[in-house]
Amino acid sequence: MTIDSHQHFWMYDAVRDAWINDQMTRIQCNFLPEDLLPVLQANGVDGCVAVQADQSEAETLFLLALAEKYSTFVKGVVGWVDLRAENLYEKLEYYSQYELLKGFRHVAQAEPDDFLMRPEVMKGIRQLTAFDFTYDILIYPTQLKAALHLVREAPNVNFVVDHIAKPYIKDGKINTWSNYMRQLAAQPHVLCKISGMVTEADWKNWTKKDFYPYLDVVFEAFGPDRLLFGSDWPVCLVAAEYEQVIGLVREYMTNIGFSESDKAKVFGENAMRFYRLEE
Repeated sequence: MTIDSHQHFWMYDAVRDAWINDQMTRIQCNFLPEDLLPVLQANGVDGCVAVQADQSEAETLFLLALAEKYSTFVKGVVGWVDLRAENLYEKLEYYSQYELLKGFRHVAQAEPDDFLMRPEVMKGIRQLTAFDFTYDILIYPTQLKAALHLVREAPNVNFVVDHIAKPYIKDGKINTWSNYMRQLAAQPHVLCKISGMVTEADWKNWTKKDFYPYLDVVFEAFGPDRLLFGSDWPVCLVAAEYEQVIGLVREYMTNIGFSESDKAKVFGENAMRFYRLEE
């Protein structure tokens, strides 16, 4: 199966979704499974993983309800829970009844740079292993040091780095980011999503070649066994259409000479394995 490992659904709310600013008018509207399905079909994608965009348990339940209704192609959910809650274990135990809930994420990019290495956060993330939940790491490059500390201190948690840790593609900065990404990749329980790249580039003037140095780093560091394609739809629409996003990675892998079996891993098999998705 071809799987999009990272996309979002929402009923647009201008107050709650204030991060969708006036430069992002393209996505200031509702995006639901019935909107995504024809896009997936047009691009040869069989299923997807819906990832939280709002920091609330209501968001988790909203995504789970959609996944239940559209389970033929919404194969899993990455929800949100307060990792610092005193009753976190009980919350996780409750959520473990939902087979389509695969893991959790916190918008750590909006937190101080040391957030992921704070003891109460690490304690919460470690508890995910009791119920086989994964953790998506959403960060900016300035937070890579904390992320590296986290994954080293939580060797039993299955991690995936979202959006290749949002390098500064528009500015062409790569060295510090690439150094930390290689250190993260040295941890065998850490995977990485090839997603969210176009929104870190010049939205109106990017070219395919802008992304190749960054793709070179993650493919060299993680290899095709630990990379997952994700579209970041609909956020990607502020900079590129879905077919451009998936086409970029497909073309790169073809140009570099990756085998069909390696492509199958990046475009589905790794997501199926990491998130324990059903066919």
